[in-house]
Amino acid sequence: MAVVQTRAPGACSLPRVTDAAPRPPSASAGTPPGTVRVVTVAYNPGEELDRFLESLRAATARTPTIVIADNGTEHERVNRAAERYGARVVGDGTNRGYGGGANLASRDLTEDWLVVANPDILWRPGSLDLLIEAGRAEPRAGCLGPRLLNPDGTVYPSGRALPSLVGGAGHAVLGRVWPGNPFSAAYHGTNEDATHAVGWLSGACLLLPAAAWKRLGGFDEGYFMFFEDVDLGARVGRAGWLNLQVPGAVVVHAQGASWKRRPERMIRAHHASARRYISASHPAAWQAPVRWAVSAGLKAREEIAVRAARRD
Repeated sequence: MAVVQTRAPGACSLPRVTDAAPRPPSASAGTPPGTVRVVTVAYNPGEELDRFLESLRAATARTPTIVIADNGTEHERVNRAAERYGARVVGDGTNRGYGGGANLASRDLTEDWLVVANPDILWRPGSLDLLIEAGRAEPRAGCLGPRLLNPDGTVYPSGRALPSLVGGAGHAVLGRVWPGNPFSAAYHGTNEDATHAVGWLSGACLLLPAAAWKRLGGFDEGYFMFFEDVDLGARVGRAGWLNLQVPGAVVVHAQGASWKRRPERMIRAHHASARRYISASHPAAWQAPVRWAVSAGLKAREEIAVRAARRD
């Protein structure tokens, strides 16, 4: 697979995989090689959990192991869905956060590949097999993600550059008032059609080789919600692997349900995790003034977002 170097404005240099996304195996080829576990974290889900599991059937010619981490109190609904689709449920209803739930559901991982996905995504036919084949084609792949579509068909920027102090400050301050600013544009990344390397991938849908997941130790559970995927992407890169976005594999993300139910809580959790990531990834003493300024900017942005949510 050919790789060239590319640099986006404001982003670090990353290798770019130039081959188009591989084709999914045909049904006549039999069961493709490699076993896969799909884990999802359920927090009092609605019908989206059943839709997620139903769409998974057409996403792969393999027979995946499915494990649901039950982080909520709607045990009967989760258990019914698990029984209907042959899944296993772990957890006692303790809300461990997204990363904690995913870690629990993958603790006894023996399969070759691991998928961590939100229960509010819909798989397009063949999409999981496309991800796996892309991973098989690139031995340096440590984490892979599909193209995420919003329910209206627009592309959600799910492969992004890692946040920096300056870039993060620019995005935090200008993102709402000037969406096209260069800091936000660099952070959101490019919308390419070929498989390409990025800084990190949205945790809404991730595929990792089991060996990479185990070596990395899964998600950092210090991020209760949000930024556990950013942290994972950073650690993938530091370990010498690539974060690859595979646009040929497509899933639809009906994001927003959790935000609509608990907007203030979600906004505060998002900004708390952002501050934690910035502090953890830029710990040097000489970075302290900018680190404090970014944290203050994030706190101000948080309060503006909370007030807007209360008005809605």
